[in-house]
Amino acid sequence: MSHTVKTAIVTGGSRGIGRAICLKLAAQEMNLVINYAGNQQAAEATAEECRSLGTQVILVKADVSKPEGCEKLFSEAQETFGAVDVLVNNAGITRDGLILRMSEESFDEVIDTNLKGAFFCMKLAARIMMKQRYGRIVNMSSVAGVRGNPGQINYSASKAGLIGMTKSLAKELAGRNVTVNAVAPGLIETDMTDVLSDAVKDQLVHGIPMARAGKPEDVAAAVAFFASEEAGYITGQVLCVDGGMAV
Repeated sequence: MSHTVKTAIVTGGSRGIGRAICLKLAAQEMNLVINYAGNQQAAEATAEECRSLGTQVILVKADVSKPEGCEKLFSEAQETFGAVDVLVNNAGITRDGLILRMSEESFDEVIDTNLKGAFFCMKLAARIMMKQRYGRIVNMSSVAGVRGNPGQINYSASKAGLIGMTKSLAKELAGRNVTVNAVAPGLIETDMTDVLSDAVKDQLVHGIPMARAGKPEDVAAAVAFFASEEAGYITGQVLCVDGGMAV
């Protein structure tokens, strides 16, 4: 099925990796539904930049950790564009801490946003994509979900869980020409990593064979590939964009 212009929903699309993904998909002439949780200024700046590339954009403020937030996101996407061809589950939070100090709340918040939010969005996307017999779902996992990370038991669980969901849903939707893949970034230069001390960053870089952090654009390129029509025979895969960190 091929309506000429595809429509993509990107959760957590206002900053960092999400912003780079939006710009990359806009450059491929997709209509964009950019979801954000709180930072309206950043979301509007990203939307403007995408529009300057000649694409149509709507912003939807919604909390994807809640089913009603996800429903709002999808209904506004369909009302505006009439279809949802690509879903990028990029919204994610961290609440780091060693297990002995980690509260139940810190665990639940991360699981609710990173894992349950993706589940709600995939459920809504599956309904639409199965009907139109076309779709691309890309889940943002992490190197932490592939090999674990001390101080991130909640985050690692959510990102490993995304890989399990990716593979299971890939099998459920494959017969309807809908692919489901995951991208697992390593250390990427974003607001999320800016808060780390230089000592911690140096230590992380030391564990990367390419001896440097990646850029949001590196991740966006992998997402755009999975979101493309060319990737139609690839499903259930996890692509590590990490400079060799998980090897």
